[in-house]
Amino acid sequence: MDIGLLGIGAALALAACGSAIGAGTAGMAAVGAWKKCFAQNKPAPFTLIAFVGAPLTQTIYGYILMNTLVQAVTPDNSWLILGAGIFGGLAMGFSAAFQGKAAASASDALAETGKGFGNYIMVLGLVETVALFVMVFLMGLV
Repeated sequence: MDIGLLGIGAALALAACGSAIGAGTAGMAAVGAWKKCFAQNKPAPFTLIAFVGAPLTQTIYGYILMNTLVQAVTPDNSWLILGAGIFGGLAMGFSAAFQGKAAASASDALAETGKGFGNYIMVLGLVETVALFVMVFLMGLV
């Protein structure tokens, strides 16, 4: 059962690592986009903060999966819990990291054109769907 505890922690930790990478990437792009707006005496769109915060939800999904794994772990399925936690956390972390990259591009595009916010949010939502699928399918598995 001890090996399963690693999977429980991994679900949250790996998802949170991806969230940190994604939010950091999107944040750097938002700051650069705001700087460009300020330099051109254009209004800096506050809505870029939505792009920066988008990858943070994968940490919540990791927490939900972690709680499910805690309730499901037994000596008989500890290897399943280990695998679900590690691979689920990795998948959610990658989703967050790449959502941050997409958010970085969206920040640049919105700051430059002032258009397309809805389109950009839809793209971020599609990337996030991967994390939701992973969480739900793994919760169903265990």
